[in-house]
Amino acid sequence: MTAPDKPKPQCAAVADGDVLGAAPEIFAIKTHAAGAAGSLPLTDDQLRNSPSGDLFGLSQNAGMGWNPAEVGRRQFLILSTQGGLRAPDGRPVALGYHTGHWEIGLLVQAAAEEFRRLQSIPFAGYCSDPCDGRTQGTTGMFDSLPYRNDAALVFRRLARSLPLRAGVLGIATCDKGLPAMLMAVAGLRDLPGVVVPGGVTLPPTTGEDAGAVQTLGARYAQGLVTLSEAADLGCRACATPGGGCQFLGTAATSQVVGEALGLSLPHSALAPSGQPVWLDLAKRSARALQLLADRKLAGRDILNSASIKNAMVLHAAFGGSTNLLLHIPAIAHAAGLPRPTVEDWIAINLQVPRLVSVLPNGPVHHPTVRVFLAGGVPEVMLHLRRLGLLDTSVLTVTGKTLGDNLDWWEASERRARFRQLLKELDGVDPDDVILTPEHAKVRGLTNTLIFPRGNLAPEGSVVKAAAIDPSVIEAGGIYRKEGPARVFVSEKAAIEAIKRGQIKAGDILVLTGIGPLGTGMEETYQVTGALKHIPYGKHVALLTDARFSGVSTGACIGHIGPEGLAGGPIGKILDDDLIRIQLDCRRLEGAVDLVGEGSRRFTPEEGAAVLARRATRPDLAPHPALPDDTRLWAALQQAGGGTWGGCVYDVDAVVAALGRKR
Repeated sequence: MTAPDKPKPQCAAVADGDVLGAAPEIFAIKTHAAGAAGSLPLTDDQLRNSPSGDLFGLSQNAGMGWNPAEVGRRQFLILSTQGGLRAPDGRPVALGYHTGHWEIGLLVQAAAEEFRRLQSIPFAGYCSDPCDGRTQGTTGMFDSLPYRNDAALVFRRLARSLPLRAGVLGIATCDKGLPAMLMAVAGLRDLPGVVVPGGVTLPPTTGEDAGAVQTLGARYAQGLVTLSEAADLGCRACATPGGGCQFLGTAATSQVVGEALGLSLPHSALAPSGQPVWLDLAKRSARALQLLADRKLAGRDILNSASIKNAMVLHAAFGGSTNLLLHIPAIAHAAGLPRPTVEDWIAINLQVPRLVSVLPNGPVHHPTVRVFLAGGVPEVMLHLRRLGLLDTSVLTVTGKTLGDNLDWWEASERRARFRQLLKELDGVDPDDVILTPEHAKVRGLTNTLIFPRGNLAPEGSVVKAAAIDPSVIEAGGIYRKEGPARVFVSEKAAIEAIKRGQIKAGDILVLTGIGPLGTGMEETYQVTGALKHIPYGKHVALLTDARFSGVSTGACIGHIGPEGLAGGPIGKILDDDLIRIQLDCRRLEGAVDLVGEGSRRFTPEEGAAVLARRATRPDLAPHPALPDDTRLWAALQQAGGGTWGGCVYDVDAVVAALGRKR
């Protein structure tokens, strides 16, 4: 099955003279220049009363090549997560980290040109983002979630550092960059702000999506694919150069949530990257931002508690990534609004039916571009409005209410044309992608999330119930499992055990000590994806204080609190402990309990007492490669409410904690 290793490609040789030498043209140097032609449109009042920074800024504008006669026009700031360097023909000069930010510059350009057409001055600033897929199974993942907070902070600092900006247009796509942008725009409460989601990449005509190919290593080790098959599938997975992954993971769910919050234009989430409809959204978003500024409507006029609830409702209806349990509270906190609690999540998931059939939840694994063609967020909202589950009185970045937007959408040519295109291009009925509540019930679409508690998760946990294989769920929607614990204190050790066949059907795999304090709350898709794509994986459950990708499957229970390194019971589990998992997928209730050690069996209440007497495992410790930057983030977010508080920097809580220690 294996082929001989090919020789590794070698870089071109570099001679010493290439480093230390001097090319003749470098000596052609100028020591002065004429400067911009023309004069600044200054007034007597400006010179007498404006701060020196405003005047210096006009000089800078002219120095960068803007027409001096126009440098005093209204300014709008475009912030983005653009990454890499593309040649004008799309050729990579320097690669970005991922397709999600590779084409973002085209959106920046389209928006900027629209601002110019509207006789405003566009500015652009950047804070690129990492790739969760690229860092899976590596120490790079230790910086993933902390990056979100840092980037939101940088974006806000950039916005405040342009004193004359009249509004902010945020452009971002992927797992941490888009949540960071949403947090930033939400935090700029006194400014108009619009967010442009960066769209999705297309799936290959034949092959596997970008989520499935991340499991090629585990499948190859199990003899499920050949080396040549793996090489071919991996090559074609990202079929177009831009956009977020083709499944409803964190990137796609964040696009849905941004639109549901009212911060993005209707029918903007999940547009195919690089195509005319995608570029058109950047232009229309620039117009929307200028309109908000004209009407003196700011972020605080758009975001409120009803907007946050609407976003949670759409999350449930789409069956979105569990990572948004971290991001929606963080967006609310940035906006100065109450953060949703576990009880709020439970209540909404009990009320809201899942209506979208999409990768990875199914029942049919449609890629996200089909969800866009079927009508995307506004189409789902039409069904939710009919059920009375949305507050349609909230204002959105169109300057109109959500109800007004939905009235437009329902009768729009845009809706009719795109839904017809889905039939013509892919032969798919849009009502089989976005289902009516009645059709969804007949098709067996279950609610998305369950929030189990129990003696191993006293503060709560989450499981994506919609992703559990139906064959292991009993009649009545009950999932039950008792099995021996197989405990690992690193993701690397767990994936090695899976590849070596050391995890068996019936086991309960426990990954502990990899929450915020251990690894920055790394994402463990390397493990959960492997369990999804190996034949016996549906018979293995997973417990962890870390988090999952949106494409995770099975009884994967994450966000367990308190985390092991904070003294949580999950950090006290021993190999061969008997663990019981009970999930009611209809009532959305569940429990995760220690119910036995050795030959002894006991009740969950007795198990709680056993855990209380145990010490934390001696092998539990922060990863030795955990950066100091992430250790600081972990301490700050712990003071700010921890995982279930959104892993935010709550300044008042941090200051109070520092004060108590003086």
